Amino acid sequence: MRRLLPLLCCLLFFASTAAAAPVVRAVRLDHPVELDGRLEEPVWRQAESIPALVMSDPDQGVPARQRTVVRLAYDEDALYVGARLYDTAPDSIVARVARRDADVPSDEFAIMLDPFHDKRTGYFFGVNAAGTLQDGVFFNDTQGDDSWDGVWQARVQRDAEGWTAEMRIPFSQLRFRDAEQMVWGVNVQRKVTRYNEEDALVYTPRGESGRVSRFAELHGIDGVRSSQHLEIVPYVTNKTEAVRFDTNDLLPYASDDPFRGGWKARFSAGGDLRASLGSKLTLNATVNPDFGQVEIDPAVVNLSDVESFFMEKRPFFTEGVGVFRCGNNGANDYPGFNWPEPMFFYSRRIGRAPQGGTPSADFVDRPLGTHILGAAKITGQVAPGWNIGTVQALTQREEATLRTAGQDSRFGVEPLTWYGVWRGLHEMNDRRQGIGFMGTTTARFFDGASDPLRDQVNRDAAVGTFDGWTVLDEKRVWVLSGWASASRVSGTTTRITALQRRSNHYFQRPDRPDLGVDPNATSLTGWGSRLWLNKQQGRLMFNAALGAISPGFENNDLGFQFGGDIVNAHVMAGWQWQEPNAWRQYAYVLGAVAHSWDFGGNSTLSGTYLGGMLEQRNHWSWNASTFLLAPAYSPRATRGGPLMRTPLRAMTQLSFDTNSRRSWFWSLGMSPEFTQDGSWSMSVEPSFAWRPSPGLGFKGGPSYLRAHDETQWVDNLGTLATGSRFAQIEQTQWSMNLRMDYAATPNLSVQLFVQPLLSTLDFHDLKELARSRSDEFLPVQAGALAGSTFASLRGNAVVRWEYAPGSSAYFVWTQERADADGVSDFDVEHSFRVLSNAPVNNVFMVKVAHHFDL
Repeated sequence: MRRLLPLLCCLLFFASTAAAAPVVRAVRLDHPVELDGRLEEPVWRQAESIPALVMSDPDQGVPARQRTVVRLAYDEDALYVGARLYDTAPDSIVARVARRDADVPSDEFAIMLDPFHDKRTGYFFGVNAAGTLQDGVFFNDTQGDDSWDGVWQARVQRDAEGWTAEMRIPFSQLRFRDAEQMVWGVNVQRKVTRYNEEDALVYTPRGESGRVSRFAELHGIDGVRSSQHLEIVPYVTNKTEAVRFDTNDLLPYASDDPFRGGWKARFSAGGDLRASLGSKLTLNATVNPDFGQVEIDPAVVNLSDVESFFMEKRPFFTEGVGVFRCGNNGANDYPGFNWPEPMFFYSRRIGRAPQGGTPSADFVDRPLGTHILGAAKITGQVAPGWNIGTVQALTQREEATLRTAGQDSRFGVEPLTWYGVWRGLHEMNDRRQGIGFMGTTTARFFDGASDPLRDQVNRDAAVGTFDGWTVLDEKRVWVLSGWASASRVSGTTTRITALQRRSNHYFQRPDRPDLGVDPNATSLTGWGSRLWLNKQQGRLMFNAALGAISPGFENNDLGFQFGGDIVNAHVMAGWQWQEPNAWRQYAYVLGAVAHSWDFGGNSTLSGTYLGGMLEQRNHWSWNASTFLLAPAYSPRATRGGPLMRTPLRAMTQLSFDTNSRRSWFWSLGMSPEFTQDGSWSMSVEPSFAWRPSPGLGFKGGPSYLRAHDETQWVDNLGTLATGSRFAQIEQTQWSMNLRMDYAATPNLSVQLFVQPLLSTLDFHDLKELARSRSDEFLPVQAGALAGSTFASLRGNAVVRWEYAPGSSAYFVWTQERADADGVSDFDVEHSFRVLSNAPVNNVFMVKVAHHFDL
């Protein structure tokens, strides 16, 4: 018996190890598979099935309610997946038709692959019970991006035993290293909507980190080579538009404007290319990408000195964006607490609206965007643990047409520009350490030495950033991560002088003699850095960070900078309840303290944060948080003037939402804010999502804001003691976002979006800052301050038809109308009258793209 005890312990050890890391095997096909979702081929009866799935939500680790049988097979060209998803109540299967990648409540099946077996990156391929495809990529172990659209196929069938799914995933869509006997990472997931249940082969325990790194091993794919592959997608577009007002200054064009007299049509052609560069790299290129974005940006009323941020929506730039994530790698959480984290690659800078101004003229025809002549992107792994990526783009010189006294002339508003992005990341010691570099460069080419654009835009810009992380303990609980960056921009003395005065620098501040505007400077340099310590596992939550961005850091040529001249630190701690009980699914509570200074040593923020979340067993969620800010000094409130003292301030957020997996979902959010000087605001945002039928869905909701601000900046006048003028402002704003999605089939869908916005501003009681570093004001005798009513309506309709794998046709109608007047009292009837009489811009676009697999 004593001799058997060690052997028994060994057997139990290896059994537990096998349970923690199951092995999946794929078999080579002897006969071709007809992709119809019926699983009638012999391989789907004879091949070894994967181990049984277990529940990952709501009760982790327990057996799944419904049985799932999955088998994998392959041939020279593709991986095949056959899944039998048994269901004891097949009439209760939730099968909702939707457009590709749409997140709708439905029963789903997905396979996840890590072909490089680097335990950090990978792909996912999913299909729901109605046949809608979902796919995307994994990066940084835990994060996913569904903007990538591979060319693959799946079919489903429903029957008396449940439903079945059959997939064909071409190897050409995957990047992997050639080997006689390959080992990949693999995971399988199933969702059963009526139970709010998710099942998986392997899962991440609550309170722990890691996703791709936990995948099972896939064996058996032997003798397959990653082929040299080429995909070409040529396309033609037609854009017909009638533009009646300028979207930048909201002024309608004159009725006799020769450039806006009626409808204009423009035909264009271009193409996309995707090719494998060996077995490790992928090349994506585009020529003349004239179409790109089919969803318009929402309207905003921005009273701050920070540029509005909009998400990228153009497919070429969204696909594979995780490769270019820089600064936030290694850990699973990066809270900020008023830290202006820069974005090192903001692809919307490529093809942006022209930046140059124009001289006075009777009429001006100004391009709305900069034309992209071509762009290319290379991504992949050149060696185990080495991830690289690069984007190169060229935009053409844009010119406005000016007409004065019947004569036309051309005036440059954007120079010919080259953009370059380089990214490399090396992971070491089983991903316990990593170090990366990202470089961005911008170079502009002007039309001779006298080109006026030289004084309006930077000549060139370069930003270099190192980032990395290291795991501090054996169990991967503690992670130290961070980044360090340096920037340099150059241009004429006129341009660099203007840049020093911009809102992210404010070198002209009178109480910062350490800065000061240098009128002879032809370049501007700066730096930034951030260091995080994060606890990734366990009930105790902890995160701390320290960072700084110098006054001269400039990242806006190819990145996005929210602010600078800041030193910021925070410490956060909390507790989470990970194990469900009779009424609670998950909950946490956390608190934090944060402090910020400028480089002059002035305290710009001192705050205490308290927040928590509760998710019930029925998946209803409650969230509450408050951020209490002590008095401090603002270097931005005067827009380049002296420091101004800011009073005690409390910001609160409250929200509730029901189960988003149901066909009817609603939520409510409230954000009250109060300041010691009498300023206040209250916003209320209810929302809903409703799917009355399998293919039809509605979602959206209104938003209402009411605010009173005692110190809204108005102007800086150098003749005054401080030069900074403020006013009280009353703001009332109402908006609505509504979306409708209808999918006739998984390949044919219609989307409608509409956003009305009504906003009034009432300025009164003009006053002047009494002195630097104070919150006292002197009244200013002046005429009546202006108020306004602003009304806009934006919407579009998109019909998308994927008539063959990788081939699609788009039909898009976009309408935008906006206007403003001098009425400062909020009146719905008046606002809608302004809206109904507003000039209208209409744009109709058609794009047809056909996929060729060579």
